[in-house]
Amino acid sequence: MPQMMLPIFPSGVTHITPELAFKKEDGVVTYFNATMPVFHHKDRDLQSFKMITSQFYVMGVAKQAELVRTFGVDPQLIKRGVKLFREQGSKGFFAPRNQRGPGVLTEDICSQVQGLLDQGNTPGNIAQRLNLKSDTIRKAILHGRLHRPSSGGSTAPVTTAEGSASSKSERSAADSDADMGVATTNVVARIAASVGLGCEDGVVPHFVPALDVSYGGVLLALPALLAVGLLRHMEGHFALPRGYYSLYNIFMLLGFMALSRVEAIEGLRYEAPGEWGKLLGLDRIPEVRTLREKIKYLAENGQPLPWSAALCQDWMNEAPEQAQVCYIDGHVRVYHGEQTKLPRHFVSRQRLCLRAAVEYWVNAMDGQPFFVVHQDVDPGLIKVLEGDILPRLSQDIPGQPSTDALAADPFLHRFIVVFDREGYSPELMARMWQERIAGLTYRKHPGNDWPLEEFKPHEVRLVGGEVTTMLLAERGVFLGGVIWVREFRRLTTTGHQTSIVTTVYHGEMEQLSAAMFARWCQENFFAYMRKHYGLDKLISYGTEHVPDTTMVINPEYRRLDGEVRKKTAKLSRVAAQFGGLGLDGDIDPERVKRYESKKGELQEESDHLKEELSTLKEQRKSVKRHITFGELPADARFERLTVSSKHMIDTVKMVSYRSETAMAHTLGEIMARTDDARALLRSIYTTEADLLPNETAKTLTVRLHNMTSRIHDSAVLHLCKELNATETVYPGTNLRLVYELVSSRIPRDQEF
Repeated sequence: MPQMMLPIFPSGVTHITPELAFKKEDGVVTYFNATMPVFHHKDRDLQSFKMITSQFYVMGVAKQAELVRTFGVDPQLIKRGVKLFREQGSKGFFAPRNQRGPGVLTEDICSQVQGLLDQGNTPGNIAQRLNLKSDTIRKAILHGRLHRPSSGGSTAPVTTAEGSASSKSERSAADSDADMGVATTNVVARIAASVGLGCEDGVVPHFVPALDVSYGGVLLALPALLAVGLLRHMEGHFALPRGYYSLYNIFMLLGFMALSRVEAIEGLRYEAPGEWGKLLGLDRIPEVRTLREKIKYLAENGQPLPWSAALCQDWMNEAPEQAQVCYIDGHVRVYHGEQTKLPRHFVSRQRLCLRAAVEYWVNAMDGQPFFVVHQDVDPGLIKVLEGDILPRLSQDIPGQPSTDALAADPFLHRFIVVFDREGYSPELMARMWQERIAGLTYRKHPGNDWPLEEFKPHEVRLVGGEVTTMLLAERGVFLGGVIWVREFRRLTTTGHQTSIVTTVYHGEMEQLSAAMFARWCQENFFAYMRKHYGLDKLISYGTEHVPDTTMVINPEYRRLDGEVRKKTAKLSRVAAQFGGLGLDGDIDPERVKRYESKKGELQEESDHLKEELSTLKEQRKSVKRHITFGELPADARFERLTVSSKHMIDTVKMVSYRSETAMAHTLGEIMARTDDARALLRSIYTTEADLLPNETAKTLTVRLHNMTSRIHDSAVLHLCKELNATETVYPGTNLRLVYELVSSRIPRDQEF
């Protein structure tokens, strides 16, 4: 019979799967299947890399998540490679690009192009009108065959198939002179809507040529907003009465506001309504009072929670690998209003106890949000986990093992939840494992340090793709006398040992340690959302009654518990003083007398504190920790803030954040740092742009103004190319979006 070969790999390899690995040496990347090298290519040969990894995926020897985790590349790179391999095979990665043949710019064509350039038209606009490629015109300008007019040349207005484009000054004057109010220039449609004769779905968007539209750059985010799901499932959960503005208008406006960093609805009071209206194909956006009323109507008469749940299921189904590990953490939202007196919560970022509500967010490992649970009456992370989050995750997460698979392997889990020390509870982890849900958290009170010789260096790949070396050790621990867990400890350079416990019995220590430390991605998400998306901004000012059956912390128990903590801390200080007393140096009778007197005082104080502490603990035992809201004393009752509007707006902000993240991944293909990509996107969203519709060609050209540097212009050109490939149609119209820069003359040495 044939002899089996053990999977013994050469030294220094990096594993993709247990059976597949690679090694980089002398500028060459070699792939191994056990001892046998199967592929190799130069380390800068991207096409060979995409061809080889695509084969691994198609042949079923490696998963997409394993390739992304190992090489730290964007998942879209793997997906595009797999599509190309399936359609064209290996040759598709090395096929020459299709290029237009020579002789495009004949003398007659050059004459037409030069005439249009002299009129002030851009290469992109000219290429669209003459059915040319904009790069062809720009190259001709670069080589001197064509030339742009000088700054003192023609000042003729830009002309399009729809007529001359208006300037910002012209629109400002027309908006201020409108008869029905600022920018209400569509008088007929507004009057029809006011008497109930308007379209059932609102006014149909109509775009007119316009130059230098404020915030026009935010339209570059529209393909991503639609792809993530801003308008998905909307009509099944929301409806507006017949009027001027449609559901599309309201939700797109909210998405544009979030990305443009208009954090509060009141912020629109200081924005030009006509300019924002141009982004929607309308004369103007709703005024603040109207927008508030529509949001309130949608929140109260619609279904924000089911809509958010439907989007969450879509996101999990689109990325099942991300959904297998969910991060749960609470965010304390401080309330400074006077409508109600919410309970006090400790706000760690301010180190104060303030009146606040608590939100529990569920995120993926890279920080992208799935859903949020609002808790104005906070029962704590453990109860929210068991009551609200885990049942929903059990139902929504795709790709969970079957019942037969769970029965065959007693150590197999369905999915993993990661949380901080607030949720640490051996009993909770035992109850979760009964449902075969694995937990991963820090351990409270880990006890004595482990011997240093147990710690060994391990290479750990972080969520961002970076590889670092950590000193790690592992033991099996019977936690709290209720469940066996795996305990990892990391030894830091200061000698501190960080303890992690988990019921993930299948999984490498390095991967699980990286997953625990990746919890900071969720903290970074909170910080980013507070700073850029107004996460803590109040959406509505209404309040509502708390049901009498709602369980809350008993104020008397909280008072006694606080007293116990104070006495315990004071007793610890007295014990430290008692143990620190000593007789050093020369001993004389007077000094011994003072020493004995001080010892006696501390002993007496310690005994007195122990008696008080014992009495307080007995009193605390006799008081219920949780009572119903109806059992609260009258002076302790409060009303909670309405959460329907907040939940709807939070879902829009989740969509916007995911859209921005997707665009940052696209820019990440040519920009090294994610923070730089997000900073560039924030600049793009607030940049002016020209809107040039063409009803004949069925296009809406968004011509973005140039950025602050040519290297950023090069990045924006790459983004425009990717967005144009999506062929997105503006909602409610038949116009395909086309993106370009005002000037695209980027020298080759300035490109990424």
